[in-house]
Amino acid sequence: MNIIEYFELVFTDYTLRTITLGTAVLGAICGMLGSFAVLRKQALLGDAISHAALPGIAVAFLITGAKDTNTLLLGALVSGLLGTFWIRGIIKNTHLKTDTALGLILSLFFGFGMLLLTFIQKQPNANQAGLDKYLFGQAATLVESDVLLMAVVTGVALFILLLFWKEFKIMLFDADYTKTLGFNTKFIDALITFFIVLAIVLGLQTVGVVLMSAMLLAPAAAARQWTNKLSTMIFIAAIFGAFSGVFGTAISASQNNLSTGPVIVLVASVFVLISFIFSPGRGLLFKQLRFRQNRRDLQLQKTLQFMYDVVKTHKDISHPHAIRILNNFQGFTKKSLQQLEEKEWITLSGQEWSLTQEGFIKAENLYNQPLPND
Repeated sequence: MNIIEYFELVFTDYTLRTITLGTAVLGAICGMLGSFAVLRKQALLGDAISHAALPGIAVAFLITGAKDTNTLLLGALVSGLLGTFWIRGIIKNTHLKTDTALGLILSLFFGFGMLLLTFIQKQPNANQAGLDKYLFGQAATLVESDVLLMAVVTGVALFILLLFWKEFKIMLFDADYTKTLGFNTKFIDALITFFIVLAIVLGLQTVGVVLMSAMLLAPAAAARQWTNKLSTMIFIAAIFGAFSGVFGTAISASQNNLSTGPVIVLVASVFVLISFIFSPGRGLLFKQLRFRQNRRDLQLQKTLQFMYDVVKTHKDISHPHAIRILNNFQGFTKKSLQQLEEKEWITLSGQEWSLTQEGFIKAENLYNQPLPND
């Protein structure tokens, strides 16, 4: 089955439709909430929370003895929130920095989770098979109820986002100013963190513990390259996330032996790569083009200044001495003369040149405004 056949079957095949909708909704909510993690410079928080959720899944299974998805995700949510609470406690009550606290909790919880999974796999209970899918994800296990749960959480998150939009926005860019306005910064911060944890937990079944942080951050990082406006960034990140889910699922379904989660993350990474290169404001390509254009403009301005000096200091600019001075100038080339003429700063007549009135005014302004490398 190729990708075209896949999209033709999406509307008729229940399994494909469910998986596609699930990954699209997951990508949208991850992009939307991941924007806050990126702008708050908490990129590693998603990695720490996703790994901290693993022991919660194992403990939930040990208590219930069943692989009910909702129960396991509830255990993951509790474990993820506990890990977040510990991270904040370490940062607040010790001299350790944020990255150290994140690394400690990530390693501790993930190690404990792997220990519990090993213990469970050695039990005689045959029901433990399949728990390892939460490590790397298994989108094929999504059912309609899972997609409905993702859609409900996305709707609630969007409602809360719109309800507290002003508070979130101020808190994001100036926490101290938020306090002076009388807002409860602890509540706002906890609310944002809770929904980030919730989005991560919802994605564990599809993408897995190991790759979930990339799903959270990649769409937001790509969207950040295209805009400076928060609302626009959230919208673009949601679109990138949804398209990553859809196309990643399509590629995985059209090829044999390709896991859906890693392919989704790779597609999201392609969006990041394209954004880093081709975005007009911050893209590497346009940065290089602007750099070359600025360098050319600077060269023309230097040439114009030098020609202005020649005119001011020599009564006859056609005198061999004046011509030799101009020819020895590093920025003087036939191409630069043609470009100066195109800008109507000089006029050319054979081998002779003269400054136009506009060229005089431009040169005088350049003396009043120093060049960038001065």
